[in-house]
Amino acid sequence: MDRRTVLTALGAMLPAMANAQTASDLNAPTGPKDETGWAKVAAAYPARPDGVINLEFGAFGQMPLAVQAAFARHTETINQQGAYFTRREFAPYYIRLRQQIATALNADPSEIALTRNATEAMQALISGYNRLKPGDAVLMADHDYDSMQTAIDWLKTRRGVDVVHIALPHPASHQGLIDAYEQALKAHPKVRLILLTQIGHRSGLRLPVRDIIAMARTHGVDALVDSAHAWGQMPVDVKAEGFDFAGFNLHKWIGAPLGVGALYIRRDRIADIDPFMGEAVSERDPISARVHTGTANFAAQMAAIEALSLHARIGSAACEQRLSYLRALWAEPVRELKKVDVLTPADPRLHVGITSFRLRHDPSPQAHAVVAKRLLDKHGLFTVLRTGLAGGACIRVTPGLSSTPADMTQLLSVVHTL
Repeated sequence: MDRRTVLTALGAMLPAMANAQTASDLNAPTGPKDETGWAKVAAAYPARPDGVINLEFGAFGQMPLAVQAAFARHTETINQQGAYFTRREFAPYYIRLRQQIATALNADPSEIALTRNATEAMQALISGYNRLKPGDAVLMADHDYDSMQTAIDWLKTRRGVDVVHIALPHPASHQGLIDAYEQALKAHPKVRLILLTQIGHRSGLRLPVRDIIAMARTHGVDALVDSAHAWGQMPVDVKAEGFDFAGFNLHKWIGAPLGVGALYIRRDRIADIDPFMGEAVSERDPISARVHTGTANFAAQMAAIEALSLHARIGSAACEQRLSYLRALWAEPVRELKKVDVLTPADPRLHVGITSFRLRHDPSPQAHAVVAKRLLDKHGLFTVLRTGLAGGACIRVTPGLSSTPADMTQLLSVVHTL
């Protein structure tokens, strides 16, 4: 059975599939400071490595143990049965996963396509967006992910457009961020498309995407939203936010195995994204022609169903509250230090868990590489150096659901000594 036949069959089955959740004893703690409840959540994940406090959950998240076990079972099944299983038994898993993703995002399954990660989803959107014509312009910021910036720059060749780069203001404010994008649109009236990163991977800054999208529409400008770091770290409702096009990861904050992502296109906008390299379009499932991943990791997609179910038991809102609380334990006291610049505002609308800091006296990558090494070698605190912001390099701190207040207190005490 070829891919086109599979997708046609899947499209026909989508409306009939209901969201099924896997049974679990994992429940949401009573609040962000419920340490007993969060200890139970942490116990659902692999044990912490000896001698290292991981504050780099931004690259990818851990699978809960139940998801890890499901992944192993599915891998064994597929390895044993091979194509006999994938051609005959996999389709219901695929459909269920699309249904669960759609339900979590308040979308329709027909608006969701599976990818291997958010980068693949965003590259499909950027390359496929077909409303640009030569002489138009596209807009992006220093806040955006490197691969997305590269893809936007490529549109100069792909579509014959100009590319406008801006640096987001620091310190940032809610209205100031909206104004920064609006001023750029007014200064460059030929802009027809903007790239928005809901939560930035460099600083952790969270954009008021709903307001920016609404403002951009008044200028006749569409937005492509990179939600790789947002979904799961916080709730994302594509309808409430006003998304037309977005890319997501399931292996950062949802807890799926590596290699599972999603593409969202609002149903009435699917025609604005070209089929991928001339891919044949199924009338029943046109969105699946907008990206072509080839052979995917079937077991990872199957285990992602369990990951979504477990994550739903905790809830994205509870995750947002907990991660914001952990961040505040170190970031807000550090804000008082003259030698360190905290790169996300105190305004809870503009961050969740990720926040970076910068040495005021030396914003160079070299200086921050030394800091990251010192944090790990002397104190067992694993963080990561980030570059690319207009203001210089920084150290990114990303707690996870297994992180504790004690971890943040230790980081705080060490930053005081820098």
